[in-house]
Amino acid sequence: MKRIVQLVFISLLFSIPVQAQVGEHRDDLSIGFNGGYVLSNIAFVPRVNQTFHGGLTGGLSVRYVCEKYFNTICSVYAELNYSQIGWKEDILDREDKPVINQDTELPEEYQRTMNYFQLPIMAHLAWGKEKKGMNFFFQAGPQFGYFLSDKSEYNFDLNRPNLYDRVNIRMDQDTMSVANKLDYGIAAGVGMEYSHPKIGHFLLEARYYYGLGNIYKDSKRDVFGRSNFNNIVVKLTYLFDIKRTKKQ
Repeated sequence: MKRIVQLVFISLLFSIPVQAQVGEHRDDLSIGFNGGYVLSNIAFVPRVNQTFHGGLTGGLSVRYVCEKYFNTICSVYAELNYSQIGWKEDILDREDKPVINQDTELPEEYQRTMNYFQLPIMAHLAWGKEKKGMNFFFQAGPQFGYFLSDKSEYNFDLNRPNLYDRVNIRMDQDTMSVANKLDYGIAAGVGMEYSHPKIGHFLLEARYYYGLGNIYKDSKRDVFGRSNFNNIVVKLTYLFDIKRTKKQ
């Protein structure tokens, strides 16, 4: 039932531009590139204490404007990005202080950086100036990702951690390999766009991604029942026009 609701939600998002056939037709195609910074963590069940992992994201962007429905500019927007996501553990004791490793005498630290190709495909709705000036936009839709590689960074021996002082002694995630390379979920964002007919389009956006898939196996016999991504992204995009609607 949960999957059905998710699919219905995605279908509704994509149906917005299609249903807007009573508006003014548009046939504008723009391509470009984007770059930004992503904060990520993983919702582990059982819980693993974390702070946000920081990484870079960037890639190619394409947008097709198909309709203007009253004051709403309707389009489909997609990206193909290379992203550094993952998680960073917050290793604390029972008094919320950093756990000191007995061998190094330093606070224990662990983070894993995971490299993904990500493909968001979103319905893009904008209000404001269309050809020259500012507009505000909202966009949402499904996102797919494919795991490429990962790297763990830590300052203690994984075979000799300080388990006595840790408030959260769960450590299986530190040595487990990614089981599910394909990631999928829902992305949504808001932002501002400045357009100029001779220069192009500049978009500044804040976006949130909620993963529906798990990186580890999640059966009753496995360690984790859930291990899905949560990402917060801030990015800047530049688009230039390839095709514009002919003036009537």
